[in-house]
Amino acid sequence: MKEDPLVYTVKELCRTCYTCVRGCPAKAIRICQGQAEIIEDRCIGCANCTLMCSRSAKKIKDSSSKVLEILKSGKNAAVCLAPSFPVEFCSIDPLRLAGMLKKAGFSFVNEVSFGADIVSLQYRKLIRENPGKKYISSACPAVVSYIEKYHPSLVKNIAPIVSPMAATAKIMKKLYGKETEIIFAGPCVSKKREAEKYAVDISGVITFGELREIFSQLNITPENSVDSFFDPPYPAKGVLYPMGRGLLTASELEEDLMSGKFMSAEGLDEFTEALKNFEKGDIKADFLDLLCCDGCVMGPGIKSEKSRYAREEILRSYARNKYFNMKIGEWEDYIKLFRDMDYSAFFKSEKTEKDAPAQEEIKKVLEKMGKINRQDELNCGACGYPSCREHAAAIIKGLAESEMCLPYAIDKLKLTAQELRESYNQLTSAKQALLQSEKLASMGQLAAGIAHELNNPLGVVLLYSKLAAEEAGPENPISKDLNTITEQAERCKKIVSGLLNFARKNKPMFKKTDLSLLFENYFKVFKYSQNVKIEFNKKGEVFAEIDQDQITQVISNLVANAFEAMPNGGAIKTEVYSQGKFAFFSVSDTGCGIKEENLKKIFEPFFTTKQIGKGTGLGLAVTYGIIKAHGGSIMVESNADPSKGPTGTKFTVKIPLERDKNKDGSAWEKNAAAVKEKI
Repeated sequence: MKEDPLVYTVKELCRTCYTCVRGCPAKAIRICQGQAEIIEDRCIGCANCTLMCSRSAKKIKDSSSKVLEILKSGKNAAVCLAPSFPVEFCSIDPLRLAGMLKKAGFSFVNEVSFGADIVSLQYRKLIRENPGKKYISSACPAVVSYIEKYHPSLVKNIAPIVSPMAATAKIMKKLYGKETEIIFAGPCVSKKREAEKYAVDISGVITFGELREIFSQLNITPENSVDSFFDPPYPAKGVLYPMGRGLLTASELEEDLMSGKFMSAEGLDEFTEALKNFEKGDIKADFLDLLCCDGCVMGPGIKSEKSRYAREEILRSYARNKYFNMKIGEWEDYIKLFRDMDYSAFFKSEKTEKDAPAQEEIKKVLEKMGKINRQDELNCGACGYPSCREHAAAIIKGLAESEMCLPYAIDKLKLTAQELRESYNQLTSAKQALLQSEKLASMGQLAAGIAHELNNPLGVVLLYSKLAAEEAGPENPISKDLNTITEQAERCKKIVSGLLNFARKNKPMFKKTDLSLLFENYFKVFKYSQNVKIEFNKKGEVFAEIDQDQITQVISNLVANAFEAMPNGGAIKTEVYSQGKFAFFSVSDTGCGIKEENLKKIFEPFFTTKQIGKGTGLGLAVTYGIIKAHGGSIMVESNADPSKGPTGTKFTVKIPLERDKNKDGSAWEKNAAAVKEKI
């Protein structure tokens, strides 16, 4: 049965800030789809991620329920307290703490510090009997696990000696019997894994935080408990193990700067760097004492809010009191009794790290994140990795994602924002086009009805007015009035004809046509005054599938409007060109321009700025409908304010060079309906 993970993530609390990645010496945290998850095979159990996570999204495997079951079973149970217990329970007298533990159901309460004394003797013996051989201390299980997984070549250098916890368990088994359940309480989370792998004499491992939880569940407080003595054997200098260089001091292997024979390093960055240099041969020391945390006094299982220096001072005070009040003869008797037991240990390689990715692979990943040159590698550490290249290597190994890179994520966000703006603009244009289409459809239905109703009466009026004029003769005074009736009826007929053109949904007759030729033919018959200059520019032959008559009507409407916008003369410029899959033609003038407030209305039926009797307001509405029926678009640019520059108007028409064979002349209506559904 697979064991529960030692440390795990509560996904609901995780906000993927990458702080845990940054603080993990083994980089055992994978970011997958924006979620941080711990890789059990890579984890060394230091639990530093639990200290760094401000949202408490990282949790430690709880063992308190298992210990409570042992206590409730009535079995003989002994608890061995890690040397750092005075730091966690500094507000409780040690004798009262021992009383609380015995009230909880523990038959024996011992200090692991004596086991540390025994282990110190083993270290001295090992070094004395193996001169010149290089060793790494085995007291810290997180360091041992790190070596097994990430520096397998150094496994042979780990001192083959059990930890103080395992040594204490052996001693307690001998003292109290093999059936005694041994519980370890300390600041170290990695001890839980050590107990499962190597320390067979340990029945359970709890942190000091879990011990407090047990006290709470059993309603045990210092006030409702009585003092009690710790059970022997009592320690000497082994109390110093939780501090940096404590093992060397307890083993009387003092650091000597001149010889450099014994060295120590503690802390996540320090111990990993020391191992790298030890493996390369840069460290010449015979013995290397390493602690994963900044000393066990800073272990993740301690809930104290005090600083590292305050914790060390508390431990020193307790160590001095213990050492100067110890009974040396009694301590020596216990040492003699237990020193010859078997405290050997065996460690094996558990290599999990794959070979480093090739530089070419790393380069490709960096380029995908926009890091083309060395200058682009900011090494800001926001991703949790110390350098961009290490981040890229982690991506190749499946441990990280490109989005963890803050500069890359910002660039991607900017690009997404730009795409959203473009989509929004397109949606706005489509919405405006839909509204315009709905207006045109409504007006078209109204216009068709009006045109048909007026057409017959107008025909009768025209017929009888002309007959009456012919009968009256040109000399008759009434002839002038009859001619006026005829002229106005003709004007009404023209308006009705415009209404019919606007309302009629004629299916375009598409034919491959040269747009330039249409302009040239139109200008041959177009009559204009001498004070208007016409310039026609074409960029080669531009053939498009269009309805010649309808597009000629568009050209006529646009040119006529440009001409009428320049009563005092000016210039009309027309252009025809192609770009990609589209043909373009434009008509611009140097006239008075269109006021900004009127630009949104110019394609509406019957809207006109001309004097009464000078225009119907249907020309641009008809033009708009023709262009849309061709699957194209029309854009207008205009300036009516001389203070902003030259006045004038420019209409640009865009139509496909080839029509979509799957669409007919009503394509615009279909597209408009689809857009309307989305809106």
